[in-house]
Amino acid sequence: QLQLVESGGGDVQPGGSLRLSCTGSGSIFNSYNIGWFRQAPGKAREDREGVSSISKDGTALYADSVKGRFTISRDNARNTVYLEMNDVKPEDTAVYYCAAERGALSFRLWDPWDGMDFWGKGTLVTVSS
Repeated sequence: QLQLVESGGGDVQPGGSLRLSCTGSGSIFNSYNIGWFRQAPGKAREDREGVSSISKDGTALYADSVKGRFTISRDNARNTVYLEMNDVKPEDTAVYYCAAERGALSFRLWDPWDGMDFWGKGTLVTVSS
């Protein structure tokens, strides 16, 4: 069983930066592919958007909406995946979740219904002036 905890959310002004962390425990973290998802205010769970994915070996994928602004990385020694958010926009406001999958799914930018194995509880990012 893998437990995931997100942190680093908060309030940020448009154009600012924020770094989110997803820290795992309870299982071998580097054996999982990790995805970041976000759920905008008022949206349902099934409307979560896949933001970025990182494979066990560090291959990264990004949604078009964040490409060039967000960077995903992982530090397996710290059991942590990061999402560096730069030049944030009001439309980036959401609860950000990380999720892990063991490798049964093809590596891609996942949708929330794809069957991720474990989910964190999320961290809220609010972009506002």
